[in-house]
Amino acid sequence: MADTPAYKLAGVMGWPVAHSRSPLIHNHWIAEYGLAGAYVLLPVQPSQLETALRGLPALGFAGCNLTIPHKVEVMRWLDSVDAQARRIGAVNTIVVAPDGSLQGRNTDAFGFIESLHQEHPQWRASTGPACVIGAGGAARAILCALLDDGAPSIRLCNRSAAKAQDMAQEFGPRVQAVPWEERHGALEGANVLVNTTNQGMHGQQALDLVLDALPVSALVADIIYVPLETPLLASAKAHGNPTIHGLGMLLHQARPAFEAWFGVRPEVSPALMHKALASL
Repeated sequence: MADTPAYKLAGVMGWPVAHSRSPLIHNHWIAEYGLAGAYVLLPVQPSQLETALRGLPALGFAGCNLTIPHKVEVMRWLDSVDAQARRIGAVNTIVVAPDGSLQGRNTDAFGFIESLHQEHPQWRASTGPACVIGAGGAARAILCALLDDGAPSIRLCNRSAAKAQDMAQEFGPRVQAVPWEERHGALEGANVLVNTTNQGMHGQQALDLVLDALPVSALVADIIYVPLETPLLASAKAHGNPTIHGLGMLLHQARPAFEAWFGVRPEVSPALMHKALASL
């Protein structure tokens, strides 16, 4: 009798976690590639995080994703954390090694830049300055993505000036903090504008940003995907700019994690995009 493929488990660990669309994405790929496995929800309270992590190898998990509130706290319990995750300061993917050790990674920067390249293949980060709004955890991943993709400079705008200044200093001379009151003028000559805040998300107020100084050739990206068209993206479209919503980043950040667990590098197909859109 031929050997049957090993059944592999993966999941997403968070608290709460029922809202996650990761099972839809990964189980689509498991079915598409005819693999033996499943991707499940792992609701874990913060007080139980270490216990849950230590149980992954015993339960046969190839790994898991991390979401709020575990992405930073988890780092203290891992056996190794790769360089990109350390730069970003958070882990969104755990891989269980053959010896049972837990390896931490972060795929958010990859997901962001891949979504831009797929939707706008002619766009290049090296063409001109970038402007990033916000200085939280998501901004760190976006800064890594843009710097690694060749952005010559990044203007970082955040309501808390000290937070933006600290982040700019940490990421080096290509990142300059811009005072919040100067954010409108910071758009002048920009090649790309990225909103990494929750402003414009369903139930939140719109981002207060006037696009008059932004070149119409600049790409405007919002990492939010509920709603797909935020007030910022609607304003950008009216201004004549190309735009991209946050769903692509969500889908693409899942690809390297899936490959690490299941041994297949999946693609973001029209069928998966349609399924993901239908779930919103």
